[in-house]
Amino acid sequence: MSPTSGAKQFKLPDVGEGLTEAEIVTWRVKPGDTVEVNDVVVEIETAKSLVELPCPYAGTVADLLVGEGETVAVGTPIIAVSDGSDGSDGSDGAVGIPAEEGAVEPGLIGGPAPGGRTSVLVGYGPKTTEAKRRPRKTGAVPTGVSSATAQQGVQSAFSTEVTPPTPELDVEQAEPAVPQVADVVTRRSPGPPVAALGGGAARVLAKPPVRKLAKDLGVDLGAVPATGPGGVVTRADVEGHARGASSTPEAAPTSGSETRIPVKGVRKMTAQAMVASAFTAPHVTEWVTIDATRTMRLVQRLRADRDFADVKVSPLLVVAKAVCLAARRTPEVNATFDDAAQEIVLKHGVNLGIAAATPRGLVVPNIKGADQMTLRELAGALSELTDTAREGRTQPEQMAGGTFTITNVGVFGVDAGTPILNPGETGILAVGAIAKKPWVVRSRVRPRWVTTLALSFDHRVVDGAQGSRFLADVAALVHDPAQALLH
Repeated sequence: MSPTSGAKQFKLPDVGEGLTEAEIVTWRVKPGDTVEVNDVVVEIETAKSLVELPCPYAGTVADLLVGEGETVAVGTPIIAVSDGSDGSDGSDGAVGIPAEEGAVEPGLIGGPAPGGRTSVLVGYGPKTTEAKRRPRKTGAVPTGVSSATAQQGVQSAFSTEVTPPTPELDVEQAEPAVPQVADVVTRRSPGPPVAALGGGAARVLAKPPVRKLAKDLGVDLGAVPATGPGGVVTRADVEGHARGASSTPEAAPTSGSETRIPVKGVRKMTAQAMVASAFTAPHVTEWVTIDATRTMRLVQRLRADRDFADVKVSPLLVVAKAVCLAARRTPEVNATFDDAAQEIVLKHGVNLGIAAATPRGLVVPNIKGADQMTLRELAGALSELTDTAREGRTQPEQMAGGTFTITNVGVFGVDAGTPILNPGETGILAVGAIAKKPWVVRSRVRPRWVTTLALSFDHRVVDGAQGSRFLADVAALVHDPAQALLH
């Protein structure tokens, strides 16, 4: 008899945003493990984010129907769970809806939600969602804590990599401290630390994006020396090992003098979006170079202010506030072009997108209602946004609904560029590196902090005069932040 006969099959659900496929990144369980309703069993990567999927069934894992690294369509069975009854059959096609004997109460993940929908994702559905989990038998997990819970604790604790100091403009300057999670981590010697999984299996500690990079490069994580906090394998560890390791059959996508990297997930979506944007919206780009010395002085004062002690403060904060204020005088830059209706749609609030380069590719999460925030609130939102993006935990809803984007190319030491519009938006501002340069001040040449701002806009919505006025307003505020009092 097949191991999956009489087992319920959990099919890959539609995680929203109209996505049709996803890649299986990491399985949290293996055949033979016991799972409860709402236990996280797999982490998937869509074209927009990493998402954890909870199991809608309770029982024993009969089989993993899709391997890690495989991309499957929505509706494809990915895991079979047996509840021990011979006559049960999960092939009825209902995604995330258990059979009658295992029905989930309304409000719980996997159960009915308001509007007739089914809650299938962690963080979605009613706020009262709670999941009671059965502790699994493993030496590394304390009594009363399930393996799924322990695994989430390990990933949360080790979700930050130590990176070298960044330029003055970078909003992502300091890494948060790594909490101690000795109660959910087991180590073996020799070799890197490993996190316990259900059934006693062990895995090298590494973030999902690092695991994906290792898989793309054909690197065995178990053979990579870990230098991250707590023995976590970092991206730099994987890349360094790949450069120094000899070619193996697993480093497959190589042919002669070239390496082929599959384009999927976020990179695939980015490629498609940029092509559509570049050949749909007529781009115009303008530059202005300014003296940003007063902004740098303000940043130093804010960093010393106790009200800003728990958030990251950088020149990007001042630029973000300047964009929100300047958009009031030129609302066309905070709009979209409805091609079907041939209408310009002016947005009444600024959902400010911040382009972030992550190991998984470029993502643009946005701060909802940024124009209504105080400077302190905006600083907190920027800190949270960048930390989440760096950890690879940006969710689809955080990237939806953006109205204007800032791309901070200055953190790479780049002076300026011609950014491509985020699809559906009318404007994007590139912020160049802020560096000391000779500048004429009152007929004398003096060293000043100088930067270049580059604005690209959709010429169907914004004409040259409007784009120039907006850019001039932002530049004036960065040159002298005190002018914000006039807005």
